[in-house]
Amino acid sequence: MSVKQIEVVAAIITHQNRYLCVRRGESYLDYISKKWEFPGGKIEQDETRTSALTREIREELEMNIGNLEYFTTVTHTYPDFKLTMHAYLCTSIEQDPTLSEHIDFKWLPKEELSSIDWAAADIPIVHKIVNDQDRLT
Repeated sequence: MSVKQIEVVAAIITHQNRYLCVRRGESYLDYISKKWEFPGGKIEQDETRTSALTREIREELEMNIGNLEYFTTVTHTYPDFKLTMHAYLCTSIEQDPTLSEHIDFKWLPKEELSSIDWAAADIPIVHKIVNDQDRLT
C-alpha cells in the first residue's frame, strides 16, 4: 500500500516583527488535531505555489498577502500521508484574520514561537525562523 503524497504551501506571515500562528480544529487524525501551524493549503492543478498561497490565505483568513519570498521546503511523513510543504515569508496589511477553518490565532514574536504545540511538519520551519538571525528580526 503506497502512502498518499500531499503537496502544500504555507505562509509565514509577518506584521510588526510578529508571526501569525493559526490553530487547527479538532480532527479524527489526533496527531494534527488542535495543533498550531502556519496557514496555507493544497496547490491546485495549473496553479503556481505563490498563487495557491495567495488564494488559500484569502479563502481561509480573508487576508491579502504580499512580498512573498521563498523560505524553505519541509517533507514530513505522518502516519497516514507524506507531506511536502513549501513555506514562504510574506507580509499582510491586515492584522486580524477572519477564521473559517481554524479555531484560534496568535501573533507571536520569534522568541515565543517554540512555546506553542506545533504540527510536526511545521516544527522545522519554526526552528529555521528562530535560528536564522541574519534574515529575520
